Amino acid sequence: MAEKLLMLALSPTMETGVISRWAVSEGDEIHSGDVLCEVETDKATMDYESPADGVLLKIIKEAGSSASVGDPIGIVGKADEDISDLLEEAAAQEKAADGQAGSEDEDSKQPSTAPLSEISPADQPKTPDQEGFIRSSPLARVLAGQNNLDLRQIEGSGPGGRIVKADIEKAVAASVKPAASRTEAVQSGQDVVVPVSGKRRIIAQRLSESKYSAPHYYLNIEVEMDDLLASRKRLNAAPDTKVSVNAFLIKLTAEALKRHPRVNASWQGDSIIEYGRIDIGLAVAQKDGLITPVVRDCANKGIRQIDDELQILIEKAHKQTLTPEEYSGATFTISSLGSFGIDSFTAIINPPGSAILAVGEIKKTPVVRPDDLIAVCQIMKMTLSCDHRVIDGAVGALFLADLRDMMQEPVRTLY
Repeated sequence: MAEKLLMLALSPTMETGVISRWAVSEGDEIHSGDVLCEVETDKATMDYESPADGVLLKIIKEAGSSASVGDPIGIVGKADEDISDLLEEAAAQEKAADGQAGSEDEDSKQPSTAPLSEISPADQPKTPDQEGFIRSSPLARVLAGQNNLDLRQIEGSGPGGRIVKADIEKAVAASVKPAASRTEAVQSGQDVVVPVSGKRRIIAQRLSESKYSAPHYYLNIEVEMDDLLASRKRLNAAPDTKVSVNAFLIKLTAEALKRHPRVNASWQGDSIIEYGRIDIGLAVAQKDGLITPVVRDCANKGIRQIDDELQILIEKAHKQTLTPEEYSGATFTISSLGSFGIDSFTAIINPPGSAILAVGEIKKTPVVRPDDLIAVCQIMKMTLSCDHRVIDGAVGALFLADLRDMMQEPVRTLY
């Protein structure tokens, strides 16, 4: 019996996904576990695997289309099976989703109830007594206004040629310009509309929630990195060994968190969780946003093991193949912009953690010693962002001071 393939939640925070590519075509025989398509989630591009054996009878959402979790994206069943009822159900579900911003009677052609501030003048609905009224749903008009699209240039696929959400999404996808034309557009002074990806939208949502719900405060400190860099040089002198500075930073941060468990904690509203494990995430840049691969149980791992795992995670992050288990649930996060020449910066806390450490570039800097002599040292600036609901100022300051001392003298981790 034929059944609809529904968009699944492929990550913990996924609400919608974009089908970037279909791996099979209509009429292909498929088996349970086969990869049917690739879906761009809020965090990465994930494989959508078939839940059943059969034949892919219909692709409902073409490549480039977005779908909310629970929306039908295809139909699977037996060859030559009648799927007309399922297609009608899918169309009805799409119509219902399209009408979430408000319903409109086709005969009366009522004006849109969407705020006029969200609709460009060219896209505002005409009153019933005007000629040339453009059949379109309220949501379609809002989306058209937000993307500077002329409804008169869009062909509707709804009843009676009515323009619906899917038509706007298709037009937006078609309007995306290749990189070369973007350069030409800038040179000619033209605007380029860049659609917001699902990942970018979720990043904006999560960080906005963090910034405005967690009362952030910031602590700054400078670290002399000479001893740590010397230790790394000695370690990397061994054959086939090249440990990154990030691995040292993660390990020493874990050691400091062991001494200050309140920093390795999370606000739960009516309670605070102090985590038993130290799972540290490292922010990694992707072409369309950030992702934070997580090294688990860092307190019980050595620097080499941390570095080995970190390199695998970073490679997968660049290929956008991280699984949800590999990028979610960090109890503490580190963000580094030193490779971009940034001296210092502040970072937004990455939930569920209550603190994030921002590290800058390591630079040779003149330092005044206690005997008033001037020495040139390798200095790195660190900024700790803290959630004041969980971490009091003195607690954050003591953690940061201990971390600095460990980094300046790595042997301190032994006592």
